[in-house]
Amino acid sequence: QVQLVESGGGLVQAGGSLRLSCAASGSIYSISSMNWYRQAPGKQREVVATVTSNGNRFYADFVKGRFTISRDNAKNTVYLQMNSLKPEETAVYYCNAYYSGNSVSYWGQGTQVTVSS
Repeated sequence: QVQLVESGGGLVQAGGSLRLSCAASGSIYSISSMNWYRQAPGKQREVVATVTSNGNRFYADFVKGRFTISRDNAKNTVYLQMNSLKPEETAVYYCNAYYSGNSVSYWGQGTQVTVSS
């Protein structure tokens, strides 16, 4: 079992920045990847960024060059730095821990990000 707690969401103007945090606890030693997803009202949940256990990072095309995912292993925390935010990126952002061995995912409760125009 893994517990994930997100924080850092809020209201920001278009063009602004936010940094989301995801603190993980529990059985974290065999996590294959940590991921950020988002879900806007009326839309499907979509992956935003991924950092693997060996440090590789992947980004959705729509955030490349603006978002950065990072991890602090000492704090068991993953971050998502979001710059140049757009109103259409208003969504609930979720942290996800994925175990490839048994294809199990754990989710945080989500944090609301609202970007005003």
